[in-house]
Amino acid sequence: MTFFGVSSPALLSQLLLGLVNGSFYATLSLGLAVIFGLLNVVNFAHGAMFMLGAVLTWIGLEELGLGYWWMLALAPLCVGLIGAALERGMLRFVYQLDHLYGLLLTLGITMVVEGLLRARYGVSGLPYPTPEGLGGAVPLGFMALPAYRAWVVGASLAACLGTWYLIERTRLGAYLRAGTENPRLVMAFGVNVPLMITLTYAAGVALAAFAGVLAAPVIQVSPLMGQNLIIVVFAVVVIGGMGSIAGSIVTGLSLGVIEALTKVYYPEASSTVVFVVMAIVLLLRPAGLFGRKK
Repeated sequence: MTFFGVSSPALLSQLLLGLVNGSFYATLSLGLAVIFGLLNVVNFAHGAMFMLGAVLTWIGLEELGLGYWWMLALAPLCVGLIGAALERGMLRFVYQLDHLYGLLLTLGITMVVEGLLRARYGVSGLPYPTPEGLGGAVPLGFMALPAYRAWVVGASLAACLGTWYLIERTRLGAYLRAGTENPRLVMAFGVNVPLMITLTYAAGVALAAFAGVLAAPVIQVSPLMGQNLIIVVFAVVVIGGMGSIAGSIVTGLSLGVIEALTKVYYPEASSTVVFVVMAIVLLLRPAGLFGRKK
């Protein structure tokens, strides 16, 4: 059976690979949406934190002898601590200023982090092997899906849904939303709002690092690996609606699939289709698909 000249097994295979890329988009854009939605900061350093998670994973294996499963927990924790230090030392001074100040500050942080790691490890890719226990492939009839890629999809969805539930359906999430809208009122109830904001930023960049750990065995680890991806992820956040948690998840997964379909039917446009979709959405719905008009 064929669809517009493409066999159904080939089409389904490409869609599954698109879902893997969409998982990275969703996890990364989720962290961006959390930071912007709750802290009102355009965090351009998100790509650097994604890269840092992958580089720390490689360092853990090659220089410290720590396996993938250890780094899956340790890399996001370390990047989260770095994020907390950045928030307390720098970002908290730009919350009440124009978005441009936060963007420029985080862009500067990105350049420093990338420069330091580029001087130490160069720009050539650092290979990371498939983790033990996740080798081989899962037979699906129309294709053999690599087991690691199946794990990436499952882990990304679990992280996205867990974050959405925490922010939208728990008391802690209600405190977070209230604390960013009316901090004085929340502090009157005995909640430490500055600490809560610091932990929110730390959690947002930890999500980026988690995506970096997942990407290490798929994409060659490099200090520059976050540069191109972060542009696409910003487009995902804009399409979904700045600050929308559900919008980031749904849009990230959907655009991964759309990108895969474009590679099948019109490969030349696969690198730009995300931005075409963004332009169309902004023309029809400036606040994004899931955004709210202010």
